[in-house]
Amino acid sequence: MTAPNVAVWPNTGKVKMVDDSDLALVNRTKAGDIEAFSELARRHERIVYNLAYRFMRDTALAEDMAQEAFLKAYRLLSGFRGDCSFSTWLYRVTSSVCLTELSRRKRRGEVPLTTDHTGDAVTEPEETTDTPELIRRCVTKLPDRYATIVTMYYLDEISYEEIAESLNIPMGTLKTWMHRARHQLRKIVEKEIKSNGPQ
Repeated sequence: MTAPNVAVWPNTGKVKMVDDSDLALVNRTKAGDIEAFSELARRHERIVYNLAYRFMRDTALAEDMAQEAFLKAYRLLSGFRGDCSFSTWLYRVTSSVCLTELSRRKRRGEVPLTTDHTGDAVTEPEETTDTPELIRRCVTKLPDRYATIVTMYYLDEISYEEIAESLNIPMGTLKTWMHRARHQLRKIVEKEIKSNGPQ
C-alpha cells in the first residue's frame, strides 16, 4: 500500500536526474536551479510524508506538514553544509516542523485524534504511560534534540546504531541524551496523566 500522493514541490513528477547525488542536487539548488530541488523532493517525498504521518496521525495534516517541511528545507538550504547526509538533515527539518505544529495545537487546546483502520476519526482511547499517542503528545514538550531521538527510537523503531549514524553523533552522546530524554519524558508523562486524571 503506497502513501497518498503528496504535492510537495512543483514538477516533482517530471524531473528525472537519477545520476546526480543528493549533494550535487543541493549545490545546483543553491546555484538557482529550482528543478534540482524538485528532484530532491521527488526522491524524498515518501519518507517525509511517512515521518509526518507518524507525528500527526492524520493524512491531511501529514500532507500539509510534508509540504511545509520541503518549503522550510528550501528556505534553509543555504545553511546546509554537508556535515550529514541530506536525508538526515531533511529528517531533522521535518521533525522540527511537525513538533512545532503539535506544540501549537496543544497550546490551542486541540486534542489529536486517532483513526481506526477505515480512516474514520475516533476519540482518543484512555491512555496509559506506554501508549504511543501519549508519548507522541508529551514528546512535543522535550527539547528538539531529545524529541528527535525519542521519536526515532520509540515511534519509528530505529536502532541506537542507526540513530547515532544518521545524526552523526557518538554512541556515548546518544546514550546520554536518551537517558536525559527519558528522565524528562517520564516527568512530563506523569504530569500529563495527573492533570488529565480524575479531579
